[in-house]
Amino acid sequence: MKVSILIPVYNERTVVERSLSLVLAAPLPENMDRELIVVDDCSTDGTYEILQRLAGVHPAIRLFRHDVNRGKGAAVRTAIGKASGDFCLIQDADLEYDPSEYPQLLRPLLAGYADAVFGSRYLAGEQTRVLMFWHSMLNKGLTLVSNMFCNLNLTDMETCYKAFRTDLLKSIPIRSDRFGFEPEITMKCAKRKLRVYEVPISYHGRSYEEGKKIGWKDGIKALAVILRFWLIDDLYTSPYGRGVLNNLTGTPQYLSWLARLLRPHLGDTVLELGAGIGALSGRLMSRRMLYVAAEKDPLHLHALRNRFLRTPNVSVRAIDPAETADFDGLEDSFDTVLCLNILEYLDDALPALRRLREVLKTGGSLVVLVPQSPSLYGKVDRAMGHRRRYRAGEIRRLLEENGFRVERRHDLNKAGAAAWFLFGKVLGRERISKPALKIFDKTVWVWRRIDPLLPWRGLSHIAVARKT
Repeated sequence: MKVSILIPVYNERTVVERSLSLVLAAPLPENMDRELIVVDDCSTDGTYEILQRLAGVHPAIRLFRHDVNRGKGAAVRTAIGKASGDFCLIQDADLEYDPSEYPQLLRPLLAGYADAVFGSRYLAGEQTRVLMFWHSMLNKGLTLVSNMFCNLNLTDMETCYKAFRTDLLKSIPIRSDRFGFEPEITMKCAKRKLRVYEVPISYHGRSYEEGKKIGWKDGIKALAVILRFWLIDDLYTSPYGRGVLNNLTGTPQYLSWLARLLRPHLGDTVLELGAGIGALSGRLMSRRMLYVAAEKDPLHLHALRNRFLRTPNVSVRAIDPAETADFDGLEDSFDTVLCLNILEYLDDALPALRRLREVLKTGGSLVVLVPQSPSLYGKVDRAMGHRRRYRAGEIRRLLEENGFRVERRHDLNKAGAAAWFLFGKVLGRERISKPALKIFDKTVWVWRRIDPLLPWRGLSHIAVARKT
């Protein structure tokens, strides 16, 4: 097991050697190795020459350099890309934070309780240097505003000491180049519903005379970052498998519309394939049913387990619809199988439909949702990894060939078909813009009422079929 210690550095000639020596000597949990990912952000005071000498002496130090000064966030982003450890821990090079406290930061991660750990300078129990009143008030004020927008109860959002599971951290896009990294990563942890823990740490802050760099202007920018990432659901690195579907988490009214259509077809035992991060599962499951949320993506599985950790009637299972072995032991187990936005990703849908028939009880229902109308296939589909769009008659034929009787069909989201054609075919875009999705979601109450009246095909097609 290994921890990657991410160290952004800029003009710290007087303290960087001592700082790295403390990091190299810091205690770690038993059987844990370390690597130091040091990113020099184009220092101009001789810092880089010191770092080169230290990297030549200590194999644990991996040194990288920016050609121009880009800011702390950019340096951390570079370091994340180079990290190879199981966990990542961020360490400034200015000696304000004590590396001897690494074990307590890593403990919740190693125990499996946490996905991210923040070291708090304001929790009781550790020594803290008394410094400027207004600077502390600014930190606490930013934490309060951040908590209001991301619905967490942190005591220190602006802390440098943050530790993460590396696989999760690498999947989060970092857009901020300067000190906006702190509120951005906090907001995205909250929106991704990661398990965030806080532990008390000591703090030996510097004054501005001693070299402190962050100022009140950065506080104003932090407020803008909080607002920006509250409005924008930029949660997964791109391209990231089916991560683009997580835009749907920002369309709650559309999801409620879809859930309203699906709910009457659910039995007492339900399997949902491709559950993603559980946005639809949370609306469909109820206490009266046993619900299995299935995913093949490791990060989505992790999000599902977090979300339904204390929901006893919901279980999470790793299932790849293309792998026969993943369905072993599930034969004749479910009253309902939800196959929503799955078939369009497969090279051949027939084997998957045969497996779904096997896990259904006799008389059970299969609910299939697929993108409709091959004429709409364009850049948006290709960016999402769609192999095809289906005709309604084609889906009916596939289901009947696999021993199902189609009992109901429904065209969904005819208004969305026009937007899909505009963005994917006319404008040649690879995605529908987030503002357009937001506007659509805010007007769903109109579209769902006029949907049956519109004369063209819907963007998606729902087929409800029974196992004969």
